[in-house]
Amino acid sequence: MKAIHTEDPFSRQSFLGENSQSRIEQTIIGIAGLGGGGSHIAQQLAHLGFLNFVIYDGDHVESSNLNRLVGATEGDVINKTPKIEIARRLISGIRPTARIQAIQSTWQESPNPLKSCDLVFGCVDGFDQRRQLEATARRYFIPLIDIGMDVHATEEGQPVIAGQVILSMPGHSCMHCMGFLNESNLAKEAGNYGDAGINPQVVWSNGLLASTAVGLAVDLITDWSKSLRGSVYLSYRGNSHSLTEDPTFAYAPKVCKHYLLKDIGVPNFTKL
Repeated sequence: MKAIHTEDPFSRQSFLGENSQSRIEQTIIGIAGLGGGGSHIAQQLAHLGFLNFVIYDGDHVESSNLNRLVGATEGDVINKTPKIEIARRLISGIRPTARIQAIQSTWQESPNPLKSCDLVFGCVDGFDQRRQLEATARRYFIPLIDIGMDVHATEEGQPVIAGQVILSMPGHSCMHCMGFLNESNLAKEAGNYGDAGINPQVVWSNGLLASTAVGLAVDLITDWSKSLRGSVYLSYRGNSHSLTEDPTFAYAPKVCKHYLLKDIGVPNFTKL
């Protein structure tokens, strides 16, 4: 006769608070982009016990994704499996009862499901993509956690890994307030037709940024640290293996003037 295991599967994370697991299980999470960063986030959220997902990605797996896309296999490359299906398979394998609304497109093509989310992770490419997602999240009063990384080269040819984790909280500093988004980088990107380019990516930096983002989300949902009360801007320096508050964040306004709290919900149009 097989032994019946009655141990609470979440007993090791009980420090998050008495009602933390209930909050986690009821929260609806959106993930825009399921590549190197988003796949890590989906996996970790499932392990933590999240059960409600709205996930977006319109791409399929390619061989160049295997160095960082959690859950992808050689077979997926051969079958051109959509990234959305890999994320669904990954989450369901950990949490068979999870409710997953999987949308094989960009979030802009099907934005309505995003409005139901309590929190959204942005794992998108480019400054304009981030601007659009943050504007939408702010309009519907949804906290947004953005992650991203890139590898640049110095004039001497030395690779430099850099990235960010940003929590954009309605009413508090937005990515424009922080200086992460500005007219200069948006205009430069627009001049390149909005193409973010194909930049080097590695699994460990994506994993570090994703883990930090998940940690912020859990703190926001459970309030276990009793300290997270506004926006966050963390900068990653991969060459020194450091993740610290960006020094410019100290100068960001605490109250956002770009997205006013009164301007939430479906926009109203006035006939001229």
